[in-house]
Amino acid sequence: MSLKRDPICGMNGAIELDGYGFCSQHCVEIYGKQKTGSTEPACCATPAKRAAWRDPLILVIISGVFLLALGTLWPAAAGISVRYAGYLRTMGLPILAGLLIGGWIDYAIPKSYIIKLLARPRKRVILLSTALGFLASTCSHGCLALAVELYRKGASTASVISFLLASPWASLSLTFILLSLFGASGAVIIVCALLVAMTTGLIFQHLAKRGWVETNPHTAALPEGFSIRRDVRQRLSSRKWSAPQLAQDLRGTWEGMMPLARMVLGWLQLGLILSAVIGAVVPHQVFLRWLGPTPGGLALTLAAATAIEVCSEGSAPIAFELYRHTGALGNAFAFLMAGVVTDFTELGALWTIVGRRTVFWLLIVSLPLVLVLAAVLNGWVGL
Repeated sequence: MSLKRDPICGMNGAIELDGYGFCSQHCVEIYGKQKTGSTEPACCATPAKRAAWRDPLILVIISGVFLLALGTLWPAAAGISVRYAGYLRTMGLPILAGLLIGGWIDYAIPKSYIIKLLARPRKRVILLSTALGFLASTCSHGCLALAVELYRKGASTASVISFLLASPWASLSLTFILLSLFGASGAVIIVCALLVAMTTGLIFQHLAKRGWVETNPHTAALPEGFSIRRDVRQRLSSRKWSAPQLAQDLRGTWEGMMPLARMVLGWLQLGLILSAVIGAVVPHQVFLRWLGPTPGGLALTLAAATAIEVCSEGSAPIAFELYRHTGALGNAFAFLMAGVVTDFTELGALWTIVGRRTVFWLLIVSLPLVLVLAAVLNGWVGL
């Protein structure tokens, strides 16, 4: 009988205890503390089961089939079906690639490594947190949960902010989507998003030194002297390079990919539906008049982003519709970034868990950065 996955990090391992296969002694220690009633939080939580009809994947499939058939059932809506099908052809493979890579990261990279790298108050932590946000490959709402988890594990406020800003708009899944939609301009959006994340994180480090933002009262859940290098050697030495192990790796990647798919695809589908409707119904002149590359157009774009931000992957096609109609790359970038910076869900969670000063400075620091970069991309500012 095969062992259950490690209940701490979700990986598979060879250290047997209570019917689980723990991947390292570190996870065994955390499990022991939790079992004896320690207040130390778990590295991860088991998602609650939901009714089959509420499964986001089933809802995505049903709504997708309906949209594809809508033009046949109702000829007046043929434009919506055509645009939706076009988005599927353009984004299908990139989305699949992003989910596969994200599933592998979820399966193969222990969260203890991320915690170790993000807990130190050093400038290079900002670069690391931005890079890890890129590797997180999750939507804005998903990265919020992970960022909060990292905060509770002892990650600095500055690194959490950098991670939060980098994850939705520079993640692997969105990289593929933006490149498929915008081409080379998609790479520009990604670079600008990383720049905002790193700059904001560095400024937050200086604010933390002056006591202007909340410091993290939590301590990291890693034992003293924990070494990523030593842990990697231990894992590699205990790994069995065999066909059953490969099958287990594939199964683990699949199991890591499915929660990510459920987290992302529902929001992505909502964005695709909105994009298809906007592209088919809203006249081209409306985009040019109200959301063009002007100060007023940028302001209205920011307001729209705050109102209809759904998810990074879901907002990407909406931003592309904006770019396609107006040619304003800066507005598209502002729509994507401001949707995260001003999202009520994320700001409310940060206010409750981290503190109101962090929320205040996030808006003060990041929004001007977004506006300046949007102005540069729109060609208002010469470099």
